[in-house]
Amino acid sequence: MTVKEKIQIKNGYISKPEAMDHSLKIKTQNLLWEYNNTRPDENEKRSTILQELFGTCSPLTFIEPNFKCDYGFNIHTEGLTFINYNCVMLDTSPIHIGADVFIGPGTCLACAGHAIDPTERAMGIGNSKPITLEKGVWLGANCTVCGGVTIGEGSIIGAGSVVTKDIPAGVIAVGNPCKVMRKITEEDKLNLKEDFVIL
Repeated sequence: MTVKEKIQIKNGYISKPEAMDHSLKIKTQNLLWEYNNTRPDENEKRSTILQELFGTCSPLTFIEPNFKCDYGFNIHTEGLTFINYNCVMLDTSPIHIGADVFIGPGTCLACAGHAIDPTERAMGIGNSKPITLEKGVWLGANCTVCGGVTIGEGSIIGAGSVVTKDIPAGVIAVGNPCKVMRKITEEDKLNLKEDFVIL
């Protein structure tokens, strides 16, 4: 099994520095540079780059520069996906993003981690676990989602939250560490019959 194949497995793994193949990142870094330097009106070019960069890329994937990731081939979008400015994805394991997901500016999805023991950490030993954002998830600005986390369908993560454990479907969760605040209810829907200005 190659290093790339090991990085793509569904389960987590422990890594040693000598096992990592840094040549896997060269193409990624070039594509990111090209993407982040596109003009605002070059939507077709941006889409073409994302199709080459990501493992699976819905044509309805929209990302505002600057965007950073480790490999790209470990990122999978399944439908409408909007990723705002300055998002970082440390995709040392697969990141699955369901349809209708919104990711706020300054957010970090970090599959990668380091050893807890300082001696092992100094030796470059680390770990990595996948991240899943199910359909309809919304991450507020400046969130961090750690490796091994699944955020359930339709849930909202409040701005500035640090998500270290799974979040169930259909809830609002906030904080550091992120915890469920309450369920999303029918009363949370905007009543468009009220006196709102519709753009």
